[in-house]
Amino acid sequence: MIKKLGQVMVYVADQDKAVKFWTEKAGFTVIADEGSEEMGIRWIEIAPAEDSATTIVLHDKEVISKMSPELNLGTPSLMFYTDNVDKLYADFKERGAVTGELVNMGIGRSFNFADDEENYFAVMELLEE
Repeated sequence: MIKKLGQVMVYVADQDKAVKFWTEKAGFTVIADEGSEEMGIRWIEIAPAEDSATTIVLHDKEVISKMSPELNLGTPSLMFYTDNVDKLYADFKERGAVTGELVNMGIGRSFNFADDEENYFAVMELLEE
């Protein structure tokens, strides 16, 4: 039985640029930066905090497409959750991240943001019941 989401793979054209976005604009931490010279692959694991249950792994889109041409390397749709959407929205704006409007979704308040490759993600603060 699947119990939780552990990692999400995101395929990017420029890993260093993606790391810079996630650490400098989104406030994430690099958990690991590893690779295999033999395979010609590098992967970078990032997360909102060192002890996060779920992490994102940034893969080089070109390398992965050569290794596994059958894979769809489009960015997955990710929804992050927060306890203070107003503060997070302000932090993203202050750091220069591209964001959408802060909107009420019925079950919570949400906004979307884009990384430097125009991949979109969303953040939501769920309403308390």
